[in-house]
Amino acid sequence: MMRIINFKKRSVPVYYPNEQSALVEQLNHKLHQMELDFDFRKKWRRIKSVEMVRDVAIFQYTDGTKLYLEVS
Repeated sequence: MMRIINFKKRSVPVYYPNEQSALVEQLNHKLHQMELDFDFRKKWRRIKSVEMVRDVAIFQYTDGTKLYLEVS
């Protein structure tokens, strides 16, 4: 499934399995915790999509690299 999340005036699609819809809410909460992290906010501008695998969010950058973030 897919859901769009908004963070810092930017919308990004989040792909997740059907049974893990609660993890998208945890990701939203984690993003709000990282709101004051300047390095993460700079990286957020280059992210094109997010994939949720269990309790890990995999951020896909526009250049093909990935960033892994534990959301639990």
